[in-house]
Amino acid sequence: MLPSVYAPKDFKRLRAAGDIVARCFDFIAPHIRAGVSTGEIDRLVAQFLKASDARSASLGYHGFPRHCCTSRNDVIVHGIPRDDEVLRSGDIVNVDLTLEHKGFHADSSQMFMIGDVTPNARKLVQVCQDALNSAIAVCAPKVPLSEIGRVIEEVVTPHGFSISRDFIGHGIGKVMHDDPQIYHWHDKKFDKVKMTPGLVFTIEPIICERGNKCKIDADGWTARTADGYLSAQWEHTIGITEDGAVIFTQRGE
Repeated sequence: MLPSVYAPKDFKRLRAAGDIVARCFDFIAPHIRAGVSTGEIDRLVAQFLKASDARSASLGYHGFPRHCCTSRNDVIVHGIPRDDEVLRSGDIVNVDLTLEHKGFHADSSQMFMIGDVTPNARKLVQVCQDALNSAIAVCAPKVPLSEIGRVIEEVVTPHGFSISRDFIGHGIGKVMHDDPQIYHWHDKKFDKVKMTPGLVFTIEPIICERGNKCKIDADGWTARTADGYLSAQWEHTIGITEDGAVIFTQRGE
């Protein structure tokens, strides 16, 4: 049996954790605008989690110093919020939040477009969200895990964007990172690994404006596109049911 397979009673706890993530994004969204620092976004996240009886799973994870990740423009993932990084019109920024609530984890990220962004930046953000939604739509019992990557490639490739292969989705639940690995491109080694009811994992495609190679800053965390062009990411935590998939980190599911 695959790891990260949970009982229906656990789905209720995962739903509760995911709902806090979704409500946190609702809380911070009005504040994410030009003139606001990524450090301030992190403080807002910390404030909301404390009031919600939840804990940031990122803070202290292998030494990560903040409550969330803020990845701006050419930063692919793991951007560290800073008071001296101020959002400007034209920026795109990803906020990635993983929390633990009563023993269960939920993980999601969203893109925010600041002011007047370029048409290609807007397209990048939209195509990435479309890829995530299309991948979730095919998730169901007996579907190969490789179908996720195949669908994402099908959505992204016609637009000339590339898919990062350095970062992947993962099983989640009582721990933040678990098997199975979730590739965002088709890999035939997962053709025979089938989804099963109770399986819980993240889908979190990262797509790049041009090349998909990355480089890591001196802080050991911040991953950027090697060519300096933009990247975008969207993420949800989902669970496989008898009929399809439930999105834990989306309001109203």
